[in-house]
Amino acid sequence: MPITHEEALVIFQRSLDLFIEHERDQILSNVHEVNLCGRLAVYMQQAANHLGPPHYFADPEYNRQQGGRVKTILDEQMQVVTVSCDLILHSRGVVVHGDNLIAVEMKKTERPDREKLSNRVRLRALTKESFDDVWSPDGDTHPERVCGYLLGVFIEVHRKDRLLTIEYYRNGAIYDQAVHNF
Repeated sequence: MPITHEEALVIFQRSLDLFIEHERDQILSNVHEVNLCGRLAVYMQQAANHLGPPHYFADPEYNRQQGGRVKTILDEQMQVVTVSCDLILHSRGVVVHGDNLIAVEMKKTERPDREKLSNRVRLRALTKESFDDVWSPDGDTHPERVCGYLLGVFIEVHRKDRLLTIEYYRNGAIYDQAVHNF
């Protein structure tokens, strides 16, 4: 049975709680976002193993899809864009209908607004159900563009204020926001 959006949200929230609990000093020391996402991946993998079905992996900076091809999405102008998301939870193509669970983008508050906007556009594209509404009926063929993530998450790190602002995406749109102190 495929995992639900609610289950993906529980996995993310559990991994975020563990990340904040164990990586507070790393966040405060101002390490790079890539390092922070790598550490969040550790806790996401743990939460997925504990709470979710088997065959899912938390991969930072993952940019491949089936057959080793580079992942692509269609942006808001329907242009093909190669993509490497900061962190994803997926089955690496094993589960065709339910491969893509969680996509996470992270930026520090001092980063340029254009970078944050680019991450938000990527999350809207990644959480769309489909770009062409065509899915293979054979159950084995993956869509050409990467999409269908159940949950997209944009995390902005406000190190000096000791908080994370979080935006949640679903079906190509933001649907909730939260603030977490650390």
